[in-house]
Amino acid sequence: MSPHSLPPIAGREAEILALVQQSGPVARPHSNLQLEAVTSAFACALHMHQPTIPAGADGALISHLQYMLEHPGEGDNHNAEPFAHCYRRLAELIPQLIGEGANPRIMLDYSGNLLWGFQQMGRDDILEALKFLACDPAVVPHVEWLGTFWSHAVAPSTPIPDLKLQILAWQHHFADLFGSEALQRVKGFSPPEMHLPNHPDTLYAFVKALKDCGYRWLLVQEHSVENPDGSGLSREQTLVPNRLVARSSSGEEVLITALIKTQGSDTKLVGQMQPCYEALGLGRVPLGDTSVPALVAQIADGENGGVMMNEFPPAFLQAHRRLAGQNGGDAGTVAINGSEYLELLEAAGVGEADFPVIQAVGQQRLWQRVGADPTPQAVERAIAELQAGDSSFSMAGASWTNDLSWVEGYANVLEPMNQLSARFHQVFDPVVARDPAVTRSEPYQEALLHLLLLETSCFRYWGQGTWTDYAREIHRRGEAAIARGASALGAVV
Repeated sequence: MSPHSLPPIAGREAEILALVQQSGPVARPHSNLQLEAVTSAFACALHMHQPTIPAGADGALISHLQYMLEHPGEGDNHNAEPFAHCYRRLAELIPQLIGEGANPRIMLDYSGNLLWGFQQMGRDDILEALKFLACDPAVVPHVEWLGTFWSHAVAPSTPIPDLKLQILAWQHHFADLFGSEALQRVKGFSPPEMHLPNHPDTLYAFVKALKDCGYRWLLVQEHSVENPDGSGLSREQTLVPNRLVARSSSGEEVLITALIKTQGSDTKLVGQMQPCYEALGLGRVPLGDTSVPALVAQIADGENGGVMMNEFPPAFLQAHRRLAGQNGGDAGTVAINGSEYLELLEAAGVGEADFPVIQAVGQQRLWQRVGADPTPQAVERAIAELQAGDSSFSMAGASWTNDLSWVEGYANVLEPMNQLSARFHQVFDPVVARDPAVTRSEPYQEALLHLLLLETSCFRYWGQGTWTDYAREIHRRGEAAIARGASALGAVV
């Protein structure tokens, strides 16, 4: 692959981390909301993704969106151009509402695959729309971008050393497209498929990577978390921020703020703006020593299905017009974005210490069995015992957690994703440790690209056949890219 054919996913690690780790509010300086005037609020996010597949000319890596356009007679591929419109339409809807005197809000989550696909396809119409939504001062108060994994990997089954690579790759790409200032405003994280790891080591590594990369909060599903005593979240608890604690098998802890996505049919709820109408029936709820506006948070695919393609735009306009007609859109029930809500709470003296503590589902049973002094061995033994007694108990994940060589002891690992990951780290980690500038090289970036791509969830979730063939081909190319990288960089194999 030539350098210009690679997405901007590495090479600026120190610069990116310095940018995103700066403190201070990023949303409140732009907000036109006053917390004391707000009784309830809703926050909607739209998730956008198309995988990268080896299905172009001569097997070139292309966006699935491009494949849809080139093969309109297959399945639902006739929706390719309607999908493309969905990817850019908020750049029309948001200014329209602002011009009408409304006060709209939306959160956006675009995978790196999709952003790269727009570039590969030369879809400047979409890229310019997204740049407007990320950078234009007129819409910055109304639009919040959420970070995600670059290639739509799901955290529980992503090899632990690659969690941070996925996060940083997306940050590199977003900064390259929209600039450093836009990246500095990205403080919320949207996990693909809303998958939250519940294995202690995977969850700890995930949350630690988020914090290291400057994220302050993430969106989690209501049923993927529990209270420390193992009980489910109360209704009121889902309407306020919580503190997610991640405890490793060695007893280390890290915490991050979590906003709760309530259960339900995601696309139908967001497509018909149900969170707005739910919030209209709510008021303030207790939190700490005070009360705060109840927050209804929800996320859905932004393009997938008839509801999102056809019903969402008029429903979005109607909901915000209704709020504008009642209180001007800035009092009573309001639309709000995640970072804006949290920063307004913080300015009012309500912070992390006031948020209820939660953990990943199933951890109460685990820690109860492990006891007061956890060790990796005790945790693995407890997981095995719990699974033996209850087939529904699951804590999948933690790929080669405690092996510092990244590869020793994995000679018999058959799963291609883990194999490629172990091979990548065996070759490149020592080289990068000696010279961090190696991440700017084409051999490193080509190998990293294939590693990230192989971890795309679609290759496992979309069934056997063509999609698993795609994965095998990406794995083959990844092995070849790592071998070329080892040769070019003089790495010890």
